[in-house]
Amino acid sequence: MAIFIIAEIGINHNGDIDTAKQLISGAADCGADAVKFQKRSIDKVYNADYLAQTRESPWGTTQRAQKEGLEFGEAEFAEIERCCQEHRIAWFASAWDLEAQEFLRQYEGRYNKVASAQLINHALLQMIAEEKKHTFISTGMSELEEIDAAVEIFRKAGCPFELMHCNSQYPMPDRDANLNVIQTLRDRYGCDVGYSGHETGIVISMAAAAIGISSIERHITLDRAMYGSDQAASVELVGFRRLVDGIRLIETAFGDGVKILSDGERAVREKLMPIETAMR
Repeated sequence: MAIFIIAEIGINHNGDIDTAKQLISGAADCGADAVKFQKRSIDKVYNADYLAQTRESPWGTTQRAQKEGLEFGEAEFAEIERCCQEHRIAWFASAWDLEAQEFLRQYEGRYNKVASAQLINHALLQMIAEEKKHTFISTGMSELEEIDAAVEIFRKAGCPFELMHCNSQYPMPDRDANLNVIQTLRDRYGCDVGYSGHETGIVISMAAAAIGISSIERHITLDRAMYGSDQAASVELVGFRRLVDGIRLIETAFGDGVKILSDGERAVREKLMPIETAMR
């Protein structure tokens, strides 16, 4: 089964629908299977004191201005859906609260996503699981017992899911990748396990692909120097294309496990085998 490749646009559009559309087009051109966004209800996710705090951004001087500047509404998501249909690529989003998940229900996507920060939000997990769409569950910042509880919710609801190994540092130091956790999760839960990467570069992601993941998610951007907290953990489209091409090459290189003498090898054998051996 081919690895499902997700281009995480997230909030790297910086509130600009034209940037989002460029990233959709670029992801599709690179060969991604889907693009992913994020959806928040600002007053549900953050408290009033936090939103009143000072923060300089292109949209103002408070946390509220920054958060609202990054948020897409119905008009923008309608454009996202149209653009994804045009480019024949799936899209979905990770909701950060119940109201946001309700908002996303107006679209008929095939997938859901649980962000690492919401893994312990059981009310949200139950709401997502009742939709019975294939759900990608990121496991950053979590203990095994917390993952146990999330898995139980999805299994009890009969909702198909896969876990995604993740380290939620932005960017993640390579030494913290701990890719062997992928097998730990696979053994513990008997389910497919993917990888959601926040490292710089693409080597760690290719290594994850080489150990048999079911999916991979990487943040993409037009320019890592753009404004935004996620840009440093993202890959530009040139790098994303290299990653997708590398993953597909890795899949091809694994083959089917059947030991055969290929036509190419046979030709070499005829040239290199000693005459005495060949005459036996």
